[in-house]
Amino acid sequence: MNPTDLTQMNWIAANADWFYLVGAVLFILTLRGLSSPKTAIRGNRFGMAAMAIAVITTFFLAEGPVLWLIIGAMILGALVGMWKAKTVAMTEMPETVALMHSFVGLSAVAIAIATVLNTTHEHSTIARVELFIGCFIGAITFSASVFAFGKLGAKKWAKTVGGAWVKPVQLILFVAMLAFGGIYFVTESMPAFYAMTALAIVFGWMWIAPIGGGDMPVVVSLLNSFSGWAAAGIGFTLGNSMLIIAGSLVGSSGAILSYIMCKAMNRSLLNVLFGGIGTAAAATGGDDGAPKTYKSGSAEDAGFLMSNASDVIIVPGYGMAQGRAQNAVKELYELLKEEGVNVRFAIHPVAGRMPGHMNVLLAEADVPYDDILEMDEINSDFPSTDVVLVIGANDVVNPSAKDDPSSPIFGMPILEASKAQTVMVIKRSMSTGYAGLDNPLFYLDKTMMIFGDAKKMVEEMVRTINGGGH
Repeated sequence: MNPTDLTQMNWIAANADWFYLVGAVLFILTLRGLSSPKTAIRGNRFGMAAMAIAVITTFFLAEGPVLWLIIGAMILGALVGMWKAKTVAMTEMPETVALMHSFVGLSAVAIAIATVLNTTHEHSTIARVELFIGCFIGAITFSASVFAFGKLGAKKWAKTVGGAWVKPVQLILFVAMLAFGGIYFVTESMPAFYAMTALAIVFGWMWIAPIGGGDMPVVVSLLNSFSGWAAAGIGFTLGNSMLIIAGSLVGSSGAILSYIMCKAMNRSLLNVLFGGIGTAAAATGGDDGAPKTYKSGSAEDAGFLMSNASDVIIVPGYGMAQGRAQNAVKELYELLKEEGVNVRFAIHPVAGRMPGHMNVLLAEADVPYDDILEMDEINSDFPSTDVVLVIGANDVVNPSAKDDPSSPIFGMPILEASKAQTVMVIKRSMSTGYAGLDNPLFYLDKTMMIFGDAKKMVEEMVRTINGGGH
């Protein structure tokens, strides 16, 4: 290596704190940009720039780096990332996000173990605390995220568990994990450290396994927070300020998002994590077992009604994602606009399988942001709305949340679609939603059920409107 190259490397290393400061500012701007769909692309660009600065700067700070290993890992990671970005369908995005969180947790565990095994450095009291916290948060994040991945992807091995034995087992695992962590802290015993790690992995699995499907959006956002704190823990272990800052930003923003979503469900975070809406138990809530009747109609009927309405609100749910119907919905939206209909979208904070799921789908289809309204912005407009089209949503429009004190979701704010003059619901069947709850909205006289794949039904509506019009 020539002297000029060495001088450049030394200059980067000497000014690493300034580069990290620039990166930290860019990460903050990233979060600011991601707070709105209109600025999300710019926010992502800030994030990519910040990460590039962080990686390059850290590379020059490394002591005796194994260049081929570092470069190989970066190339492999980039290739896998680009492959997944191109191949993962939007319907699979929630479980993909959960899987990414698991990798962050696993890396925290691997780095903690490697640091403990490094006998060339004596671990101070503070260092042992950092290793203890970073390792068990990482281990919990890893196993909990793997289970969330399986649950969101409907894997057979990720079944919800329940029973009176669950909470005692959770408590025993948690206490035992802390006990072995304490033993490691006092004695630096490696077996104790390994036991703590193993118990944290088991605890993470048992912590998420009892949580019902209706609470998974909160779980995903919380695991995002945990992955951030795990990354911050890695930063303390490695003495890397950039990683501490970035991890703390992710951790705090994920925690805030979890709080917002819990507020939208009118529940506490502790209730979600250690109470939850159990799918089996919840399914019986408020159901007297009496036969119920509903009206069904065709996509042609729905197209005719919407084309002759003045105001239409579309409520997207997971059914839209499952059917990959967002582009067809965009076409329906544009066609109704051309017919002079006032069309808007109503978004519930916990619709879908992850935070912002519906917003992402509609953004992908280039639906104008001005016509995408949050629950608090549009709820008062439902009584004056001619037609509401619900696409694969259940729990977020369930009037039991307001009308049935015995319902597990009583008190949860909902999109008040039942107040509209006419309600049309696209569903594959009359099966319950992800939370396992029946929906009285489907049995109202004003409601018309349209059974079938969301994309096919919306495309038929488009054809009907194109052929008829006003």
